[in-house]
Amino acid sequence: MGLTKPNVTQAEKGRRLRELQERAGAFIIPNPYDAGTARLLEMLGFEALATTSSGYAFTLGKPDYGITREESLAGVRLIANAVEVPVSADLENGFGDAPETAAETIRLAVAAGAVGGSIEDSTREAAEPIYELSLATDRVRAAVEAARSLPFPFTLTARAENYLHGRTNLGDTIKRLQAYEQAGADVLFAPGLTSKEDIAAVVSSVGKPVNVLMGLRGVKLSLTELSVLGVKRISVGGGLGRAALAGFLRAAREMRESGTFGFAEEAVGSFSELTRNFK
Repeated sequence: MGLTKPNVTQAEKGRRLRELQERAGAFIIPNPYDAGTARLLEMLGFEALATTSSGYAFTLGKPDYGITREESLAGVRLIANAVEVPVSADLENGFGDAPETAAETIRLAVAAGAVGGSIEDSTREAAEPIYELSLATDRVRAAVEAARSLPFPFTLTARAENYLHGRTNLGDTIKRLQAYEQAGADVLFAPGLTSKEDIAAVVSSVGKPVNVLMGLRGVKLSLTELSVLGVKRISVGGGLGRAALAGFLRAAREMRESGTFGFAEEAVGSFSELTRNFK
């Protein structure tokens, strides 16, 4: 396998992602943080991938929300060009307040190889972390219009960020997701929901596929349980990146604090084993 995957067109990838969301049951859309982890996930048989803003930012030595639109899109391009499966891009809040900026970010993500993308309703402002509903909906609508102008199906995910900012208001979250659905979003996503009851309430309140975020500490709902609830997509955000960094830090601390190298017993068996996956 070469770095670029020319055998599957972007249009075909777009159709594949849409078909996955129309298929019965839930599927996992894991979040690689670079081209190598994307390739490994593809090798393991995952049928679609989604980028992670935090995971990619950490590879650049920057915090979540600490990278520019250009840096984010560079990561999308690396991942999308490394695999034959569809890739949906984590586009944060579109990297700007104006609806026109959200629309432009969608177009740029397409140019980078993505066949799906998410737009958040978070402002990045501590005092007012969530956009007023009317503006938030206009931003989704503009992103949808950009997606609909394409010659292939682009899957637009609208994210209601209340729970990630301490605003655990299920009623307002559902109201927002319903507004984003009316604005044309293809997938609805409220990261931070952790209980079966809240997830079921969201699923029953909207008519479009629902994505949920798993991989959070202490949350143990399974693919089967979420599928029974009516969830369609399951992502893990920066979870894989944090898991990898946890292993890295354990190994580094062992060397620094005890001068031993026991971590090697848990490492992938050999260089040749890894190399085979990247050919």
